[in-house]
Amino acid sequence: MKQSKWLLVLITACFCVFLFTLPAFAAEGNVANAIEQTWTSAKDEITTVVDNVVFPVVDMVLAVLLFVKLGTAYFDYRRHGQFEFTAPAILFACLIFTLTAPLYIWTIV
Repeated sequence: MKQSKWLLVLITACFCVFLFTLPAFAAEGNVANAIEQTWTSAKDEITTVVDNVVFPVVDMVLAVLLFVKLGTAYFDYRRHGQFEFTAPAILFACLIFTLTAPLYIWTIV
C-alpha cells in the first residue's frame, strides 16, 4: 500500500513538472544575444531595486550582527580576559564593503 502511494505521488509530481515547464528558445540558437537583450531591457529596474532594497537590507543585517558580536565579544572579554577581534573585524569589513558597493558595483557588472 505504501509503495502505491509513493508511486502515485511520484507520477503526480512528474506530471506537474511536465505540465508547468515552459521551453525557452533563443532565436537561431544565439543565447548570448538573448541574455544581453534581456539585461539591457531590465537593467534600470534591477539597479534601482538592488540599490534601494537589497543593499540597505544587507547593510542593516550586517550592522545588527556586528553590534551583537561586539556585545558578545565584550562579555567574553569580561569573563576570560581576552578580546577576540576576528569575528567583529570580518563583520566590519563586510559592512564597509556593502556600504560602498553601490558606488562601483555597476561599473563592474
